[in-house]
Amino acid sequence: MPEPVATFAEILALLPELPGPDLESATKAAAREARLTKPAGALGRLEELTAWMATWQGTHPPRLNRPRVAVFAGNHGVAARGVSAFPAEVTAQMVQNFIAGGAAVNQLCTAFDAELRVYELALDTPTRDFAAGPAMDEGECARAVAYGMMAVEPGIDLLCLGEMGIANTTAASAMCVGLFGGTAADWVGPGTGVAGTALARKVETVDAAAKLHFAERRAPLDVLARVGGFELAAIVGAVLAARLARVPVLLDGFACTVAGAVVAALDPRGLDHCQIAHMSAEPGHRRLLDRLGRKPLLDLGMRLGEASGAALAIGVVRAALACHSGMATFDDAGVAGKV
Repeated sequence: MPEPVATFAEILALLPELPGPDLESATKAAAREARLTKPAGALGRLEELTAWMATWQGTHPPRLNRPRVAVFAGNHGVAARGVSAFPAEVTAQMVQNFIAGGAAVNQLCTAFDAELRVYELALDTPTRDFAAGPAMDEGECARAVAYGMMAVEPGIDLLCLGEMGIANTTAASAMCVGLFGGTAADWVGPGTGVAGTALARKVETVDAAAKLHFAERRAPLDVLARVGGFELAAIVGAVLAARLARVPVLLDGFACTVAGAVVAALDPRGLDHCQIAHMSAEPGHRRLLDRLGRKPLLDLGMRLGEASGAALAIGVVRAALACHSGMATFDDAGVAGKV
C-alpha cells in the first residue's frame, strides 16, 4: 500500500491550536512558593522549574510520576562524505545497544526512574546527501514529523527528547545556517570527535549545502526538509504534540535543540513548554542558545547525545518538585516570616 500523504500545511494548521500557559496553576505555584520556609528566590532555578511544570501541565501541584525519555534514530546520506568519526552503521548498532540496556541513557533512565522508548526511522533508507540535493521531500519530512508526534501518549508528565544518527551534527549545523544565517564555520564543531582534514571536510560540506539551498530565505520546515534528518523532523513532531497535550519537555543537546529551533521559528512562543536540559560541548550549541535566548539547566561538558543530558536533568526537576511539595510553610513550621 502507498504511504499516507502528509504535508507541511497540516503541520502549520496545528500552530493556532497550541495552548498557552495555565496562569491559574502558575499563580497557585507562586503562592505556595512564597510561604515556604526560605527566603524568597533562595532556591533559584528550582523555583522557576516548579512554576514551569505547573504552568504547562496546567495543574498544581505539578506531578512527576511518569517521565518518558524518547530517543529518535535516523541515518543521513551525507555521512557518506566522511563527515563523522564513525560509519553510518553505528546508528543501528547503537539502537540495539539501547534495546539491550547497554548505553549511558539506559543507566540514567534507571537512576531517575524514567521509561525509555527508542524510535527507529527507516534506518535502512537514509536521507539523501543534502550537499547534492534536498535531504527529504515534503512528504517524507512531514511523515517523520507525524511519526514523532506518536511519542506523546496519555499519562506522560515529562518528555525528554534526544536523538541518535551518525552525521546529525552536520545536519544540525546546516540547519542553523538555514535558520539563523552565518557560515559553516560559525556552526560546525567536532561532533563525534572529528578533527583536522575530517573537520575541514565537514565545514566544506555544510558550506556546499548552504550555497545550494540557502541562496534565498527559506521557511523553517523547508530548511528542515532540505538539510535535516528523519530523527530531527520527528523531534519537531514530538515537541508540537507535547504542547498540544500539555506535557513539559526537556530538550537534549545541539542536534535536539536545533530541531526545537524549527518550532521556535514557526511560533516565537512555541518552545515555552520546553527547557534546555544541558549545554553540549559542541560549540554551535552555545551560539544556538544565545540566538534562542535560553539558558541550560546543566553544563557538564557532555556531548554524547542519545538524550543523556535530558535524562540527567530529570533529577533536577524531581528535586525542584520535592522541595515545593515537601517543604513546610512558615505557618506549618511555626517559623517567623520576613518582617
